[in-house]
Amino acid sequence: MLLTIRLRPCRPHALWAPSVLYHLSGTWSLRTGAGIRYLRLPSRSTVITTSALSSTNTLLRTMTTAKDLTLQSDIAKMKTEPDGSFKRLDASFRNTIEKGGRFEPELDRYHLYVSYACPWATRTLIVRKLKGLEDIIPVTVVSPRMGTQGWPFGNVDQFPGADADPLYKSEHVKDLYVKADPDYGGRFTVPVLWDKKTHTIVNNESSEIIRVLNTAFNDLIPAEKAGIDLYPANFRAQIDEVNEWIYPNINNGVYRAGFATTQAAYQKAVLEVFEALDKVEKLLVGKEYLIGDRLTEADIRLWVTIIRFDPVYVGHFKCNVRTIRDGYPAIHAWLQKLYWNNDAFKSSTDFDHIKTHYYWSHPSINPTRVVPVGPTPNIRPL
Repeated sequence: MLLTIRLRPCRPHALWAPSVLYHLSGTWSLRTGAGIRYLRLPSRSTVITTSALSSTNTLLRTMTTAKDLTLQSDIAKMKTEPDGSFKRLDASFRNTIEKGGRFEPELDRYHLYVSYACPWATRTLIVRKLKGLEDIIPVTVVSPRMGTQGWPFGNVDQFPGADADPLYKSEHVKDLYVKADPDYGGRFTVPVLWDKKTHTIVNNESSEIIRVLNTAFNDLIPAEKAGIDLYPANFRAQIDEVNEWIYPNINNGVYRAGFATTQAAYQKAVLEVFEALDKVEKLLVGKEYLIGDRLTEADIRLWVTIIRFDPVYVGHFKCNVRTIRDGYPAIHAWLQKLYWNNDAFKSSTDFDHIKTHYYWSHPSINPTRVVPVGPTPNIRPL
């Protein structure tokens, strides 16, 4: 991007010396690949010194703040495919934490930004708890009420359980993305695994973050916790195979149904959701877990969607062919046991955040922002 600033001297015929002050002539000329645009300044002249002109980065940053960040923040402005179907964008920060790498496993170096409302972020909370990483990786929880500026922190929206940003006093998650990369053009999502040492985002893809948390810090935690392996080598092929069809048809499938903008796109998505749930039901009959006889990441990745299904996806996303509690006995029993018998699942779940987020943050689906009371209870006791 080429930034051109037209200047005139303070007085006629002044020498162009470093000590001379100049007024901006009234317009900024911003030349981009799309052509030239002019941003008109206030009528009163702005005074700067030529030394300030050397701060090119500052000037460029001033110009880029004019970009409409709501296109990256507001879920209501997401684009759909020509056929009306919803397509999720890939994450942009895809680094890992490993010995000898750019990001080393260290105490008090990393921070996790999450939302209790977000199923992708909840994955990371569950794994963090299972691995005993609470004292190694602190967590900040954002407000569930995502508006035109994206996820707000608790200092901007004082929703119960929402935190202020302890590191930079940011107002929104987008501020972290811009801090990490001023030219970032993707969406401002959670979870965010942040490096306090280099002040940047390590990773914002939940499926990769949970694998980082699964192994990267094993030398810093007790042997009991280090021995927990949610992606064991002998089950990896099976885990990958299950993840391969659960993600598009269930995890993302409910969003494809909910954000579809044509009847055909909705019907295709919702039928695929329930075909996949039928498959999961058969897989879980007589079993405690999806893969083998142990908890794996496959259970965690599916569970975060299923816990939200009856309270949100049945009504809000119109995934109403059947409920989990009344239509899928094996899935329902699996859901209940993990919630009530494993604190990593229960402590990572906040139904107020979950229901408020979906019903408040998606005005294109629920313009009144009224949050329903039911189902009662949100999850049935064992």
